[in-house]
Amino acid sequence: METLEEIESAKNLEKIAELVKRCKRCRLHETKIKDVPGDGNPKAEIMFIGEAPGRDEDLQGKPFVGAAGKFLTEMIESISLKRSEVFIGNVVKHRPPNNRDPLEDEIEACFPYLNRQIELIKPKLIVLLGKHAMERFLPDFRISQIHGQPKRKAGQVYLPLYHPAAALYNGSMREVLQKDFKKIPKILELINNEFTNK
Repeated sequence: METLEEIESAKNLEKIAELVKRCKRCRLHETKIKDVPGDGNPKAEIMFIGEAPGRDEDLQGKPFVGAAGKFLTEMIESISLKRSEVFIGNVVKHRPPNNRDPLEDEIEACFPYLNRQIELIKPKLIVLLGKHAMERFLPDFRISQIHGQPKRKAGQVYLPLYHPAAALYNGSMREVLQKDFKKIPKILELINNEFTNK
């Protein structure tokens, strides 16, 4: 089994992907087709974090490639960015059977990978997609109360947003998500100004 020491000492994202590939830290490896460690720019200013891979992600080994992923890509492009410029990952790296929510012990077992990815990428802004991702980082809030509002915790800025999948079936939520998404460039600009003025 991959030890915490191995994960915490991983020197780059490729090493993390390698560790995820042979991971047996929880039961999810038993039913996976492919590993979904996450992908994108290793020096991304913005990191998007969802909950778990779904069926399309499990088949392709990439995060957010189904219908919700296409919508996420559209929104990323709507703020003049490309998917290749950001990093996209999930709280767990293998698909839970039948797309059920990941269990607490699965999240605990997998979280060191995500934590190390964040340490290596050092994003200026982490966008949390959906309540499950948000609860991992900002457990004291409800997404209905703080979506679209940046929060700083231990020096890191987080932006909780509704999950793109929720917006696919709900037109009014789609509008809310698109409106919240448009705030990202301004939030990044404020963070960059803060760095510049230090």
